[in-house]
Amino acid sequence: MNNIEVCFTPNNYSLFHNNDSIVVVIDILRATSAICTALHHGVKEIIPVATVEEARIYQSKGFLAAAERNGEVIEGFAFGNSPFSYMGDEVKDKSIVLTTTNGTQAVEVARKAHQVVIGSFLNLDVLCEWLSKQQRDIILLCAGWKNKFNIEDTIFAGAVAQKLQNSGKFSSTCDSAIASMYLYERAASNLFDFLQSSSHRRRLEKLHLEKDIRYCLTLNTAPVIPVLSGNSLIRL
Repeated sequence: MNNIEVCFTPNNYSLFHNNDSIVVVIDILRATSAICTALHHGVKEIIPVATVEEARIYQSKGFLAAAERNGEVIEGFAFGNSPFSYMGDEVKDKSIVLTTTNGTQAVEVARKAHQVVIGSFLNLDVLCEWLSKQQRDIILLCAGWKNKFNIEDTIFAGAVAQKLQNSGKFSSTCDSAIASMYLYERAASNLFDFLQSSSHRRRLEKLHLEKDIRYCLTLNTAPVIPVLSGNSLIRL
C-alpha cells in the first residue's frame, strides 16, 4: 500500500522529499487553478519560473510572460495569475512563462521528484483517479503564503488524501495528512464560506477578486492534469 504525506509549505519540502514519489503542487488561490485553466483552454505550455527577473528574460526573447506578486500583476506584464486571463483565444496554443508569489516557488523546490503534477479543485476528480493508478507514494505540497501555512491549500490536500485513502490503495500515518483530512471534512459543504476569515481570501477581496476566489473553489471545471516535463507544465 502506498503512502500519502502532506507538506504544508515549500520551506519544509526537504523533510518529505523522496526520489520515487509523485509530488502534487497546490496553490488554490490562484496559481495552480490558473495553470489548470490555461491548459484546459488550449494553452500549449506553462513555463514556471521562480523570479520576476527570469520572466523578464523570457519576455525579452519574445515569450508571452505573466508575473504576480502579492496578488497583483507586476508592472510590465500583461497579466498575472487570474484564471480568467487564460481562457481567451489570445493565449490558445501559446507558450506562457509564469512567475507567482507562491505556486511557482513550490514547483521549483519539487523538480527532483519522480514526477510533479498540478492540483486544484478544478481538476480534483481526474487528478485523484489518475493518482490512484500510479502505485507510488504521494506528497501533497502546499504552496502556502510566503512559506507560511495557509488554509485553502491544506483543505485541498485533505480532499485528495481522503479520496486516495478511500480508494483502498493508500494509507497515511502522517499527522499533517490526517489534519488536512479533518480540515477538509469541516470545509467540504461550503468551501467559500469556510474560508471567509482566511488571510488570502481577505487579501484578494481587498483587490476586488472575489470572482477569482469563487471560480478557484469550483469542482472539476478544468479536468486536465498538468505535468512537469523538462521546464514546462504540459497537459498529460
